[in-house]
Amino acid sequence: MRSLISIIGFVLVALWAVGCSESDTSAGIEIGNPEIASRNVGFTANFSIDYSDTKKTSLSKSASDDENVVIDTFRLMLTEVRSTCSYYIADQKPREDNSYLGPDVGDPAAVLPISFTDGDVVKEPFKNISLRTSGFLKEIKVAFQIIRQGGYNSIYGRVRVGDKKVPFVYELSHFQLFSLMYRNSQIDIQDSLVNLSVVFHVHRFVDGIDFASAKVGEDGVIRISENSNENVWNTLNERFIPSFLSLWYEYTNDEAMTIKNYTPDVLNELNNVFNENIVTNGNFKDGGKDWIFFTQEGGAADTAIVEEGKSNLMKVHVSEGGSESYSVQLLHEDISVAKGAKYKFVFTIWSDIETEITARLGSYVTYEKIGFEEHVPVTKTGRSFEVEFTAIVTDPFARLDLNLGKKKATFWIKDVQIIRIK
Repeated sequence: MRSLISIIGFVLVALWAVGCSESDTSAGIEIGNPEIASRNVGFTANFSIDYSDTKKTSLSKSASDDENVVIDTFRLMLTEVRSTCSYYIADQKPREDNSYLGPDVGDPAAVLPISFTDGDVVKEPFKNISLRTSGFLKEIKVAFQIIRQGGYNSIYGRVRVGDKKVPFVYELSHFQLFSLMYRNSQIDIQDSLVNLSVVFHVHRFVDGIDFASAKVGEDGVIRISENSNENVWNTLNERFIPSFLSLWYEYTNDEAMTIKNYTPDVLNELNNVFNENIVTNGNFKDGGKDWIFFTQEGGAADTAIVEEGKSNLMKVHVSEGGSESYSVQLLHEDISVAKGAKYKFVFTIWSDIETEITARLGSYVTYEKIGFEEHVPVTKTGRSFEVEFTAIVTDPFARLDLNLGKKKATFWIKDVQIIRIK
C-alpha cells in the first residue's frame, strides 16, 4: 500500500449551516452528523482490490494462491470528488448542497492517477479539505476518466485455465467516464477523520464466467474486447461498475449515452430488512443522533432528552406554533424503502394539551408523499399510533416528518419505528 504525494492542488471547501446546541439534554438537537459537526475533520480516500465475498469490509483481502482470476494492473484517473449535504436554515427552505472537493477545475491537468492494484491511499492532495459542517452528510461522489491519451484503458491480469495461469487484457472501451456515489452509511466516520474506501470486488466481477472457453491469441493472451471474446466482454461490461458496490452509479458509454442506476447488491441489503426498525436511533438511546430539529414560518421550540425508567423520550416544547404544521419539525432522513414493499409506522406520543400533529414519509428531493401522510390526534395520556403503508417508489433517502407546529404545546415522543412487514 502506498500514499500518493501532492500531485495537484485541491480547493479549500468549508461547508457551513446553522446548528443547534451540542447538548442532547438542553435546548436544540444538533443538525446533521454528530460525529463530524462542530469540529474540523480531515478527509482521506483509499482505493483497493478485494478478493473476499462481495460484502464491503474495512480491510481488503489479498489474492490467495488458489484464486481463479488475479488482477495485476488496474489504474484509473480520478477527476472529481464531491460531497452532498443537506442543510436546514431558519426562514429558508431545506436545501441540498453539492460541494466540489477537487481536483482544482482551474488546472487543466487536474486529474489524479489512481492504482487500485497498488492500494493507493490519498491523503496529501486532500489535506486542505475541511468537513467542518452542521449539515447532514448524505453521500460522497468520486468520478473517474476511462479514456487516456493514446487509447483506452485496460485491466490486466491472469486467469486459471486448467493448471495454468493465462494472462488476459480486458479493454474498458465501453466506458468513457463514470461516477460512484457512496451513501453516508458506507463512509467511515471517525473522531478526527472521514475516510472513503473505494473497493473493486473481484469475485463480484468475474465469478461464474467461463474463461476456459475464451479464445487465446497467438501471443498467449486472452484479449477481451469488442472484437475478441465479445460475449465475455459484454458480461464484464455489465458487471464492471456495480463491482465497486457503491449505492448508485452513473456512466457515459462509448455511444455517448448516460446510464444511471442503483447497485442491486447494495440496495437490496438496505431494503431487505424485515421485522426490524429501520429508523436509526428511533428509541433516542443515543440522544439526538440522526434526528434533525427545524423551525420555520414563525415556529419556535426547544428540545430535550428525558429519561423514563430505562427508556429515553424526546421532549419538544413549542413556545410559538407558527403558521403551519411544519413550522416546528422533528425529522429523520435517509430511510430506505422499496417500491411495492409493505411497512408499518408506529410511535408513541402525548402532550400537555389535546391537539393534532402531522406525520408523513416523503421524498427528500421533491417533498412528495412516498409512504404515508396522517393527521395524528394527540391526547394528554400516551398512546401508540400505528399505520401500515406501501412504498410508492424506491428511495434510499426518504424522510420521516413529525410536524408539531401551529399551537403552543409540549410533546413527549418515544419508540419511533418503521418496520418492513412484507
